[in-house]
Amino acid sequence: MADGLETLRPGALTTVQDLGRAGHAHLGVPRSGALDMAAHRLANRLLGNPETAATLETTLTGCAVRVLRPTVAVVTGAPCPVTVAGRPAPWGQPVRVPAGAVLDVGTATHGVRSYLGFAGGVDADPVLGSRATDLLSGLGPQPLAAGTVLRLGEPQAGGPPPVPDAAPWAAPPRELVLPVVAGPRDDWFTAEGLRTLLTGRYRVSAANNRIGLRLEGPALARAREGELPSEGMPLGAIQVPPEGRPVIFLADHPTTGGYPVIGVVPPAALDAAAQAPPGTPVRFAPATP
Repeated sequence: MADGLETLRPGALTTVQDLGRAGHAHLGVPRSGALDMAAHRLANRLLGNPETAATLETTLTGCAVRVLRPTVAVVTGAPCPVTVAGRPAPWGQPVRVPAGAVLDVGTATHGVRSYLGFAGGVDADPVLGSRATDLLSGLGPQPLAAGTVLRLGEPQAGGPPPVPDAAPWAAPPRELVLPVVAGPRDDWFTAEGLRTLLTGRYRVSAANNRIGLRLEGPALARAREGELPSEGMPLGAIQVPPEGRPVIFLADHPTTGGYPVIGVVPPAALDAAAQAPPGTPVRFAPATP
């Protein structure tokens, strides 16, 4: 399919994302993919795309693209102002965008990451079965820059499905409550350190990215000195560096590491973490079956 989009304003960070490249951790390749999977899937569902279609994931300040052929687009995830050819357009509902029009996704009013989907999906070249941009390994397309041109895929026959009266979407949390499964290295921490994890008050640091969500708050007391030999790191691992403050591994996380993992946040809870802006209060709660 011919080129479909020209980037006019890339915003703070806009990347191509899909469901990621699972199954390659043994090669040192993270899963990557959309941080807010629910918002990514919703964009594709509203457009009648398969859930594997790629979207654009923006960060805080959105992006603007010129559409080079007629298409249908939708913005999900963090709410934000949307315009087509300078006129207001709805957030969370598919809109028709004529050839040559500028589609502008503005600064998020709540949350962090918006998802810009197009009928047919963004047709970047797949690497290891995925079109996702991985900031850690460098796999996949580069983050968008002014002038970046992207292809669009072929829309599904019949066009987008009817828009539901209310698209299912969870608002960004005022307080991020994350379930945690203890281990595998919780024995590297004192009883007081474990208690601090579950009772301490944390906040999302400004120094977070697609690799990890860094937290500010009380340090977790160690029962052992030194560090571990490198071992596998799952998505959602709560790794504790020497200063004692937790880091939650997100989609672009390294697949191995030597700092102890005190617990793991189940992947289903990480969508909310992707939308928590700096300063959001965070607390951990024992995961229930």
